[in-house]
Amino acid sequence: MSTGREISLIENDSGQWSAIDEETGVASQGESRQEALENLDEAVALHKGEIGDPVDDDLREW
Repeated sequence: MSTGREISLIENDSGQWSAIDEETGVASQGESRQEALENLDEAVALHKGEIGDPVDDDLREW
């Protein structure tokens, strides 16, 4: 039995990539497959409470 994560990658019509973690249902996107996967890792960690609240510098990026 595999202990890895099952992830779906989809290339959108716009050329961007979506990544979906099948276990949690969390999804993210990026300009490339790699960026979508990196963003998904962060989103899943946030979903699981593994990353704390953002600091002011993080919020200013948006």
